[in-house]
Order: sequence, then C-alpha cells, then structure tokens
Amino acid sequence: MVQENPNPDHADAQATDADIAAEAVEFDAMPNVDAIIAERDDYRDRFMRALADAENARKRADKERRDAEQYGGSRLARELLPVHDNLIRALDAAGDDVRAAAPGLIEGVELTLRELETVFQRHGIRLITPVVGDRFDPQQHEAMFEAPLPGTTAGSIIQVMNTGFMLHDRLLRPAQVGVSSNPG
Repeated sequence: MVQENPNPDHADAQATDADIAAEAVEFDAMPNVDAIIAERDDYRDRFMRALADAENARKRADKERRDAEQYGGSRLARELLPVHDNLIRALDAAGDDVRAAAPGLIEGVELTLRELETVFQRHGIRLITPVVGDRFDPQQHEAMFEAPLPGTTAGSIIQVMNTGFMLHDRLLRPAQVGVSSNPG
C-alpha cells in the first residue's frame, strides 16, 4: 500500500514500485554509451574535415586572386610585344641620313619605346636580352637555327634575332637566337 507523503518537498524521496520500474525501462531504452561516443567522434571528424576543406578553399582562392593580379594582364602584354619589336625595328632601320633629316621623329620613337619599357617594368614585365657568346638556355631562349661557326663552342649564342620577355617569373616569349653547333 502506498502512503501519501505529508511533506511535498520529499515527493521524489518516496518512489513507488511503478516509478522505479518505469525508470528501469527508460534506462534500458537509453542508447549504448559506446554508440554515443562513436557518433560524437564521427561528428568531430566531419567537423574537422569541413574546417580543413574551408581553410584549403580559402588558401586556394587567395592564391588564385594573387595569380590573377600578377598574371591577369598576360594576354594584353603578349599583344603589346610586337609594338615593342616594331619600335626597335624602326630605330634600327633609320640610317644616319634619316636621323639627320628628322631628329624629332627619331626622338619621338625613342621616347615612345622608353615609355613602353617603363610601363612594362611597372607591371613586372622584363626583357630577356641575350648577347652573342652567352650560353643557350632553353628556359629563356628559342633556337631558331643551329650553325657550326668557327671559333665558338657548341651551345653558345651566335646571333640574337628577337628579345624575349618575362612576366614576373613566367615566360611571355622566349628570346629568338641562333646557336652554335660547332663540335669543337
């Protein structure tokens, strides 16, 4: 027989047999602690992977942004290289008589060439200017021909046909050169 508790503050102190049985059923219905730990570890692993993926995506986006800043203008730069070549050709083609007859024109072409080279330099474009006698470097030079020239060693530059250009650390255009194939 269950007696009523005259003191309501001690209501949970006097549990009935039915209450105890109900708690036992609830305790048995609780998931296994090992399963809870495994689920927690799974969620922690997923969280850490998602955190790493987010950090990798941030780093990749930052690298792509830096590359776009540095190399985004490479297409425009490549299209300006023939302008540089043509200004050089114009100055080379001007003989002494043209220089004497039109010194203002020659000075204008020289100033235009210097301004173009200044703009190139400001944007990280530098000229590759090999000289006769330098060693051929396939990373910066393009061999247009090979010829056995007496007095030279194999692999040395014997003629420079066109300058090359680098954009920061990337090759825009290799310098076009002739290379000695002299076996001696």
